[in-house]
Amino acid sequence: MKLRAPGKKPILLAPVRANLGVQAAYRRQLLALIEAMHKDILRTISRVYKVKPPHALLAKDESPAAALRAAMKGLGREWSKKFATGSEKLAAHFADEALKHSDVALKATLRKAGFGIKFQMTRPMNDSYRAVIGENVGLIKSIPAEHLADVEGLVMRSVQHGRSMKELTAQLEERYGVTKRRAALIARDQNNKATAVMNKVRKLGLGIEKSKWVHTSASKHPRESHEAMNGVVFKTSEGCFDEEYGDFVQPGELINCGCVAPGIIPGLDDDPEEDDAEAS
Repeated sequence: MKLRAPGKKPILLAPVRANLGVQAAYRRQLLALIEAMHKDILRTISRVYKVKPPHALLAKDESPAAALRAAMKGLGREWSKKFATGSEKLAAHFADEALKHSDVALKATLRKAGFGIKFQMTRPMNDSYRAVIGENVGLIKSIPAEHLADVEGLVMRSVQHGRSMKELTAQLEERYGVTKRRAALIARDQNNKATAVMNKVRKLGLGIEKSKWVHTSASKHPRESHEAMNGVVFKTSEGCFDEEYGDFVQPGELINCGCVAPGIIPGLDDDPEEDDAEAS
């Protein structure tokens, strides 16, 4: 299906933005796993880290360092398995919700423009959907590996310097905060990215070959290149050339990018081969 505006002028659609409810639900699910892991870490380490001073022997042939290292290995195996087991289901649920809300938003803006569209799971959309799941599975699996590696470093340094469990707990709580912030970033960034990718596929399927870059002012540290691209009309399939990044990018593709790309339905007088077409 190739959409054309009923009149001579092109139609600039309203932008499709990532759904905040999808982002919040994904963040909550990630944080639930992270909180359970953090509590288990505290329980396990406090149980082993009970001798004061910490450099004293726990047993005749076992030092706190050796016992803690063994405990960390056990935690690593357990939580890597738990995150891996839940990653496919969690990533698939996120992709389902992102696709559903992206389609609902695009259908609504098309309806306002006078077009009634029913979407199906096309091969290009299925490829994008699977790619979103795969990327998020990888990100979810990376959370325990990164967190536990840093935790082990904190634990071993605490043993070396003879710190108390109270001091170590404060450091572990701080590291827990870092991981929670990373989970929030994953949820926000992947929601923007998945919405952008799925919306691009839908637009191309409708023959919407041009889009308009709309910069968001929500970021505290906006990219100057993205501010400069605000209002630029570009090929939907290609994106805009980002001077800072050094390549073509889509709105919402780069980390912390909340820019959007409303599609342009060509008018009857438009030449689809002209790259400098303007939307009114």
